[in-house]
Amino acid sequence: MAGEPENEPDEPTATRRIADDAESSRASRGWWDRNADEYQEEHGGFLGDDRFIWGPEGLDEAEAGLLGPADGLKGLDALEVGAGAAQCSRWLAAQGARPVALDISHRQLRHALRIDTEARTAGPGPIALVQADATALPFRDASFDLACSAYGAIPFVADPVRVMREVHRVLRPGARWVFSVTHPIRWAFPDEPGPEGLSVAASYFDRTPYVEQDETGRAVYVEHHRTLGDRVRDVVAGGFRLLDLVEPEWPAWNDQEWGGWSPLRGNLIPGTAIFVCERG
Repeated sequence: MAGEPENEPDEPTATRRIADDAESSRASRGWWDRNADEYQEEHGGFLGDDRFIWGPEGLDEAEAGLLGPADGLKGLDALEVGAGAAQCSRWLAAQGARPVALDISHRQLRHALRIDTEARTAGPGPIALVQADATALPFRDASFDLACSAYGAIPFVADPVRVMREVHRVLRPGARWVFSVTHPIRWAFPDEPGPEGLSVAASYFDRTPYVEQDETGRAVYVEHHRTLGDRVRDVVAGGFRLLDLVEPEWPAWNDQEWGGWSPLRGNLIPGTAIFVCERG
């Protein structure tokens, strides 16, 4: 009837079940398109417009140097996988690199355009943006000198080795590939920032994907769990050498909560794993 409030859509139901490549890809594209505005509003201040932050702990590439010395980035062709609003690519451009920011979400890339437009009079200029799935990179072989991903794509794909092999294909020999993901140990704990998130609630070895689905059973969000050993084997299967595995400690200055990340949990268990790899 006229004047009656519209029914609100039901909240997604969380479950653990199998989700293949196609379902995971559809869910990721839809979720990030729907939630990009809220994500950038909530976390944009922390991430900045042109900083390279590896995760909720706040580890900054300017200090960490995981991609190599900053003065060695000048002139490099760089690919950011799962770039969101391209904050990391913008930092790379400021170091003199030539970055391409790739993301599955059109709405996230719209935020990248917005930031570039707002900063038109400063910085190195607009970032090259590409909308594509990380399991099928639309680039020629050996196109890049460097690839990176800060929580982009890899946790959301059913077969991460496909991403590794695609990144390997588009990189030149000797190129570095550095990516961060949720630390595998976090999957054994509830996704809560407070004391309730400190007790083991699930098997670390349960690789069943975390899925949020609507009332029809359609996945609207999918995240895939891999153990630490799985991640290492994925890197090797993709043709890379693992140079370093970084588990950032929670810094004293960071008092924010971000989902299940918090100072309480961060001082006790690792929240992020960063894999520093090299193409053979």
